[in-house]
Amino acid sequence: MKFTDLHLCVSWDNLEQAKRLIAKSAELGYSQIGVPLAHSIREETVDQLRQISAEAGLDLVTRLDLAPRSAGELLTGLRRFRRKFEVVSVFCNSKSVARQAAKDRRVDLLCFRSFDSSKRFFDRAEAELASASSAAFEIDLAQVLSSFESKSGVGVFSRLRREVAIASGFGVPLVISSGASEPLFLRRPRDYAALAFLFGLDESQAKRALSFNPGAIVERSRSKQSEDYVMPGVRLVGGGRGD
Repeated sequence: MKFTDLHLCVSWDNLEQAKRLIAKSAELGYSQIGVPLAHSIREETVDQLRQISAEAGLDLVTRLDLAPRSAGELLTGLRRFRRKFEVVSVFCNSKSVARQAAKDRRVDLLCFRSFDSSKRFFDRAEAELASASSAAFEIDLAQVLSSFESKSGVGVFSRLRREVAIASGFGVPLVISSGASEPLFLRRPRDYAALAFLFGLDESQAKRALSFNPGAIVERSRSKQSEDYVMPGVRLVGGGRGD
């Protein structure tokens, strides 16, 4: 089974730190890593990260995190940057942003950074929209674990259990990511799978959220970015471009 961590917080302007974190991911059994990058990052830097990852035996996935203040700002960001990155996540900081992100097929991951119940916008309406657009619900374990250092830690798992149940009920894919920024905070996939039991996932579901689901997102995105892609379900074959 190939495991994917779509949120490895590599410091792309510190290649030594990047090497350590990427090497640790490989050591722990991951095959694919998603690294959040700035939309203005130089291609030369991306190439360096790809090389470091390849030397460690890992497939690098470029990721863009959008944190728009409005639905209109989200649409602008998607229009400008979607094609430059393999995975796009949206930090849903308001209900309007959450709704727009959930229904937009250009969005791969729905992220909710706060565990304040007044700022968690993943409900049945959100899940229904996401189920039609193929957006996945991301659970960032670094965020979950850090919440226990504050009052927001109270009730975290009960909120996650409720949201996981809603997502599963509507067929919304779940993705478990590390969110790690230091090797010390990384864990083996099986350790994350064990932790996922606390928010309602059995071993099979947890492993799927660490392997098949994130891997399918990357495969779908790369397929869309290929030259023979036309639209969902339609591809050019046999020299359809006039070759």
